[in-house]
This record gives sequence, structure tokens and C-alpha cells, in this order.
Amino acid sequence: MYELITEKTMPEYEAFIQSHPQGHFCQSHMWGKQKSAWKFQAVVVRGEDGKIRGSIGVLIRKAPVFPVSMLYICRGPVCDLEDTDTLAQLVEGAKALAKEHKGYVIKIDPYVPVTNTAFKASLEKLGFKCMQEGKNFEGIQPRFVMHLDVEGKTEEEVIASFTQSHRRKVRTGPKKGVEVRVCGQEMIPEFTRIMVETGLRDNFVTRDERYFSNMLKNLGEHCRLYMAFCEGQPIAGTLAIHFGDKVWYLYGASSNVKRETMPNYLLQWEMIRWAIENKCRIYDFRGVSGDLDENNPLYGLYKFKKGFNSELVEFIGEFDLVISGFWYNTIKVATKAYHKAAHIKYILKNKK
Repeated sequence: MYELITEKTMPEYEAFIQSHPQGHFCQSHMWGKQKSAWKFQAVVVRGEDGKIRGSIGVLIRKAPVFPVSMLYICRGPVCDLEDTDTLAQLVEGAKALAKEHKGYVIKIDPYVPVTNTAFKASLEKLGFKCMQEGKNFEGIQPRFVMHLDVEGKTEEEVIASFTQSHRRKVRTGPKKGVEVRVCGQEMIPEFTRIMVETGLRDNFVTRDERYFSNMLKNLGEHCRLYMAFCEGQPIAGTLAIHFGDKVWYLYGASSNVKRETMPNYLLQWEMIRWAIENKCRIYDFRGVSGDLDENNPLYGLYKFKKGFNSELVEFIGEFDLVISGFWYNTIKVATKAYHKAAHIKYILKNKK
């Protein structure tokens, strides 16, 4: 039988997901605080010993204008992936939340490799349908990521595994006067400025200053802002999250000036060092395109991350459990139009 987590049992929930191999920061109530437009609720299933044996953190958001809500299980569940009984009970808990909040869909994108066909079959048996088929960044979370195995390894062993070119570029920064510091709120405005500069250069929409500021507040010691300086000037930055046995590279920005100093390589190395210091199992570079054709405009991102000796991991993708077909199709059309208009507005605003 499923159970809804309360404020009293939240510490137990957090301890469980931080200690579990399937644990992910997106399943934490801290990430729920970061997603301020959403309501966060957690569902658990306990074993006969009374201890939590499986969980899902559910983000719930009311649709603009329409009288229904979307439920999103970001990178869940956290459980033994072979335990189909626990999975089924967790989904029943999600359905109960959907009923309470007039949900029209339950969306899930598990942190589960595509090679785990049994888990995919379990989701489909419960009524979920795979919606993610593209090889680029079509989903909410990236379907293709790069993982670096750092378990039980020293800094010397890890850096030795990089390509010769990447080792040289990591060392280029310090030779050219680049210094990386872990910073706080005081550097958020500069990080945001450089992020906007990066987005305009590479044609993507980025978050605003308040979002990045809140990330440091909401994630606390789990989040770090790394900034690269050259001659006292901030030229690049990254945001990383450490949770459980993993460190994730979440956001990266680089200025159009002093690019020859290769600050992005040094920033990656400092984040990898954080993972090693915390005896993590995985350093997650996050998304790349699954289309590895060298003519793909996104191939350079893959090549950059691959040079750190990381391996491509494809997840099983994004799944929807549709509760109301009418609202599901209506909101799908409206959302597509909204995102297109928002992107145009963003580009025009920041090019002024």
C-alpha cells in the first residue's frame, strides 16, 4: 500500500533517495522548492519491516487557463527496478494524486538505460506510452547523456583517462592566468549575463537571474556555482549539483571574450574533482544529441564531453499515462504554440 509523505516523514524520504542507487536530485523536495510554479508531493511504499522500499517525487502543475493539472515524475522512480509490485503501488499513488488535483496526464522520464527493456515493459503494462522518439532534445529531460565513471578512482587516474587534447586544454587555463573559484550569490548576476550571452550565441533560451539565485538557496550545500576568472574578469561559469552518489553538470556559460584560454575544460575538471572528493560513482555531463553524425550541428557538444572519457547513455525516454484524452490533446496543441511564441519573444528582447 502506498503512503503520502508528510512534513514529519520528509527527512526519512530524503535519506532514502540520497542513499539509493536510483536516487536523483530531481526527486528531492529541495528540487520541488526550486520549481516554484509546481506543487511537490512524494509517494512511498514500505516493506514488511516498515522501511521505505520505493518512492516517487511528483511535481504537480495546474495548466494555465484550463481547469486541469499535469503530474510529472522527474527521473523517478527510486526503487529496485525489478520490483514490479512496488512500481505498481507507486503508480496507484500517483493516480490518487491525479484524481485529487484533476490531473489529465502523469508523465515520467526514468533514470533508466534503454537496455533495461524489462522496466520499459513494466511501465507499458501499467498503461504508460513512450512519447520520446527523437535523438536530440525533444523531451523535458535529455534522453541521451554522458556518464563518467569515477567510482574508486583518484584524480590522477581520472585525468589520465582523458584524451591527450583534453588534458592539454584543462592545463591551458592556469597557464593563461585562468582561476576557478566556488562562488555564491554575489556572482549570480555575472553568471546570468554570461549565460544570456551564451544562449544568444548558441540559439537557446536560458533561465533568469532569480532562477539561478534560488537554486543556490534551495539546494544549499548540494549546489555549487563555479566561476572562471581571467585578469579579474569573469569569463565562464557552471552550476553543478551533488546528490547521493552522483554529481551533475547542470548549466554552463562562456563569454565571447578570452575563449582561447579554454575555461570550459578547467571548469569541467573542477566539477569532476568535486565528484571524486565526495567518493561519487558517476559524474553526469547531462545531455547530448543521440545523432552522432559529424555533420550534426550538435556533434561538437558530444565530442567535447566524450573527450573526458565519458560514455554515452541512452535512457528509455519520456512516458505518458493519459487520464483525459480531450485535455491531453487540447493542451498539447496550445503548449506547442506558446513555446514557439516565447522563444521569438526571448530572442527579440535580448538582442536589443
